[in-house]
Amino acid sequence: MKTILLVDDSATMLMSLRQTLDMAGFKTETATDGAIAFGKLQAGLKPDLIITDINMPNMGGIEFIKKARTVLRFTPILALTTESQQGKRDEAKQNGATGWLVKPVGGQDLIKVVKQVVPGA
Repeated sequence: MKTILLVDDSATMLMSLRQTLDMAGFKTETATDGAIAFGKLQAGLKPDLIITDINMPNMGGIEFIKKARTVLRFTPILALTTESQQGKRDEAKQNGATGWLVKPVGGQDLIKVVKQVVPGA
């Protein structure tokens, strides 16, 4: 079973993503900011995919992506945000994001993207 780490400061967003992914047969881990998520990675969590919000307290998504890349070189990371600004996309990519999802992301769209970026999903 593939494990997906969801990082978002919105409890509603986490619940929605988690439900969609659980129903599709994925195991999900959650964190409410980048610092907590990075702590889980340091503690040995090896997810098959990370989906992270960009704008969060404590440690935002771009800083988290940069830090996550120090421990997980090849794990796909999708940035999830309401922002459509090209600058944020470029910054996320430069720091190691694999791709981009714009909120709100529909369940079927989410599963389709996950299957594209996670080998064997």
